[in-house]
Amino acid sequence: MRHGALITWWAAERRDLPWRRTHDPWLVLVSEVMLQQTQVERVLPYFESFVERWPTPQRCAEAALSEVLAAWQGLGYPRRARNLRRTATLITQRHGGEVPSGLDDLGDLPGIGPYTARAVQAFAFGIDTGVVDTNVGRILARWTGHRLTASQAQRIADELVPAGEGWSWNQAMMDLGNRICTKRTPRCRDCPVRKWCAWAGSQGPDPADRSAGVSTRQAPYEGSDRQARGRLLAALSECEIGRAHAAAAMDLEHDEIRVQRLVSELIAEGLITADGDQLRLG
Repeated sequence: MRHGALITWWAAERRDLPWRRTHDPWLVLVSEVMLQQTQVERVLPYFESFVERWPTPQRCAEAALSEVLAAWQGLGYPRRARNLRRTATLITQRHGGEVPSGLDDLGDLPGIGPYTARAVQAFAFGIDTGVVDTNVGRILARWTGHRLTASQAQRIADELVPAGEGWSWNQAMMDLGNRICTKRTPRCRDCPVRKWCAWAGSQGPDPADRSAGVSTRQAPYEGSDRQARGRLLAALSECEIGRAHAAAAMDLEHDEIRVQRLVSELIAEGLITADGDQLRLG
């Protein structure tokens, strides 16, 4: 009965997202990589532009890394762009240009962890596997009434997927967590599956706190290494610059040691290259 109640609610309340209008494995994979640690609203314009430009793994593999990084600029976590292009290359070389459906094959691709692999299985291939993101992890902890380990959360999620409904069930769970079973001020009275929840309406401690699959608060972005790295990558997406100008691009003119460390890290990660004193993307 819980399954029917949730799916019925979702049919009326579902969010219309472009990656939900396709089962193309490459497009689903791109969306899931973009959604890692990034809000849906930020991803929307990047996703549509990216898949229009590189609609297949082969096309992405043929692109220069600098092109992919430039297209990713502003979305954050540029390692994802580098890994996505590497993934496109491996899909082309190892799998004949077709995104694999097996959990192990997906997990062997750069930047594709257990969550992303299962999301691709469920949303591209219709496989009945549980997809445990932050929202789902929170729901499962509240439903059971206690904190869960990662393996417990995955086992419960897998058991809950109704046969043949992997795609719709996982989407419904994510929307329930996004719209109703939110981290703060959950709308328990509006929840279509409230009667199956051990925590609904309780004044006790939230079992979702520090439970598996529930993310912790990120460190502040302002003044962080992420911000400084992003500024340099943004500058390099416009043109190459000399090392001497990296500090100004990062807004770190008075911290040369930090500048050199960040530049060295970006080079080691393959996000920028150095040709003498000149720096450029990829």
